[in-house]
Amino acid sequence: MYLYAKFIGSLSGFLYTYLLPLLLIGGGLYFSFKTNFVQLRLLKDSIKVIGEPAEDEKSISSFQALMVSTASRVGTGNIVGVSTAIALGGAGAVFWMWVVAILGAASAFIESTLAQIYKKRDKDGGSYGGPAYYIENGLKNKTLGMIFAVILIVTYMVGFNMLAAYNVSSSFSTYSFWNPKVTPIIMGIILAALTALSIFGGGKKLSQITSHLVPIMSVAYIIVAIVVIIKNITMIPGIFADIFTQAFDFKAIFGGFTGSCVMLGLKRGLYSNEAGIGSAPNAAAAADTSHPAKQGLVQMMSVYLDTIIICTATAFMLLASGVVPTPEMAGAPYNVAALQANFGNFGQYFFSFALFLFGFTTLIGNYFYAESNLNYVLGKKPNKTTLTIFRVVAVLVVLFGPKLEFGVAWDTADVLMAFMAMINIPAIFMLKDSAIKCMKDYSEQKRAGKNPVFKASSIDLKDKVDFWQDTVKANK
Repeated sequence: MYLYAKFIGSLSGFLYTYLLPLLLIGGGLYFSFKTNFVQLRLLKDSIKVIGEPAEDEKSISSFQALMVSTASRVGTGNIVGVSTAIALGGAGAVFWMWVVAILGAASAFIESTLAQIYKKRDKDGGSYGGPAYYIENGLKNKTLGMIFAVILIVTYMVGFNMLAAYNVSSSFSTYSFWNPKVTPIIMGIILAALTALSIFGGGKKLSQITSHLVPIMSVAYIIVAIVVIIKNITMIPGIFADIFTQAFDFKAIFGGFTGSCVMLGLKRGLYSNEAGIGSAPNAAAAADTSHPAKQGLVQMMSVYLDTIIICTATAFMLLASGVVPTPEMAGAPYNVAALQANFGNFGQYFFSFALFLFGFTTLIGNYFYAESNLNYVLGKKPNKTTLTIFRVVAVLVVLFGPKLEFGVAWDTADVLMAFMAMINIPAIFMLKDSAIKCMKDYSEQKRAGKNPVFKASSIDLKDKVDFWQDTVKANK
């Protein structure tokens, strides 16, 4: 384990020092300019589109698809990830998380719009898809599509779900009953059992569960964060000053880049909102909507919901709590200390409950992505035996997740996530023209007072697609 920990830590440092900043910030800037900053220009539209019902009542709506992707995005990274970034990298890490989110929102729009354009039709008339499908059909590279699908499965079902289980378990480390040898095993059993109940219910069950849990847990958590901020409102000007001054403390940054606010902001920002790594498009492709750009806007909004709202609420709650973080407090201990300082024992109980809900919805949202890509790898929907084995493995991963070490858990997830971005961002760069033409078609129809309805011929799409070819519903 020591050798693996050393290797994975070094690899993570290399990737996030030399490659990921270029892909995340450079790619986000490029897509922002190419779309005329769609993440700001069409922000109002993205809010309106979220409430639109599915064209077919048997299909998943834009809102349900948003909740599935948000279940994965809005998870332990929004709580423990933010506290880890601040404890290890300082307040300046928050600024770089904002940068990743704002620029990444443009990448999120492109990738989810492409997922809608290239989505496949299932036997019931619904849809499915994601990066593996637009890589194969758009780039004509099935091998790369297979590689991406396999990496996604390993990343989400193994790397991310083991990390989520670890983070949920670690939230109980501040209780008197905590036993490092026994408690993680008990938490693993509880989480594994709940995960099994959810994933053996099927994809529709997942969307129903997450569409109810995500809004409730998000609102409750934000309310508590706001209370802490209001109680310590006089500290807000100083917090803003710390965020911006530390973000541009270049001497400190380049003196130890691997542990700097920039790298930690990039890592935790990407882990939190996942913009550009190719996860959300899997949920976006399942939505039934009249125009691909609509779902691109919906998934773009998810990035803001995740990082700009929930992560920022977490950051300000921590920084306004009056608790000075230390590297030893990285992770759950910093969150617990901050809430206890303001709410006493209630803060500790609330944190455990909130993280449990965030972690649970992360587990089932991540599994949704893994199963979707299993279908791609096999070339069809797996038979009952194969699917059962796959789901059992997913449950076992959750069972053993709490026994991981802190550094190994985070570094493994970061490296796997980096591999996804290294395939997906170049892929959407090469396919960007279709998404941009789609965005322009949407805007033109909106200006004409229509409810945008898409046809592949309207952007002169030469690739064969399952949807958008035949007669569609007329504009309302």
